[in-house]
Amino acid sequence: MIQPRMKNPAMVLPEAVKPLQALYAATQQAGVPKPTLELVHLRVSQINGCSFCVHGGAISARKAGETDERLFAVSAWRDAPFFTDAERAALALAEAVTRLADRPDPVPDEIWNEAAKHYDERALAALILAIATTNVFNRVNVTTRQPAGHWPKWEQASA
Repeated sequence: MIQPRMKNPAMVLPEAVKPLQALYAATQQAGVPKPTLELVHLRVSQINGCSFCVHGGAISARKAGETDERLFAVSAWRDAPFFTDAERAALALAEAVTRLADRPDPVPDEIWNEAAKHYDERALAALILAIATTNVFNRVNVTTRQPAGHWPKWEQASA
């Protein structure tokens, strides 16, 4: 098991937690189904290798009604038959936004247009902000080596 390099930065700077929680809460209120947001969080966390968020994301997704079948397949969503076209569009957008440096056109029109077919502007805004927020959490937790299963008190209330 990895040992944390320091306490979770949100515990060191608790005043930073409220704005992050407010941003997260706003993404939950914009018309994107909760299961889709959970799948996006899980997939982004997998890409970034954040065991802390993968573990927490799987727990949160289960609480939102996700099945093991879909959770186990989210890393291979392109080839798994368990996802809707809208979920696939959200997952493709999540991967593109998370892997910005992987291609010259980080979020190509094809990915954007497919997402825009399934989500209105408000929902797209929520998806983009949810992806960005997950990337923030991932970068904090990976950098400081936060171990899976060790939730700070402020996260226990929302997990």
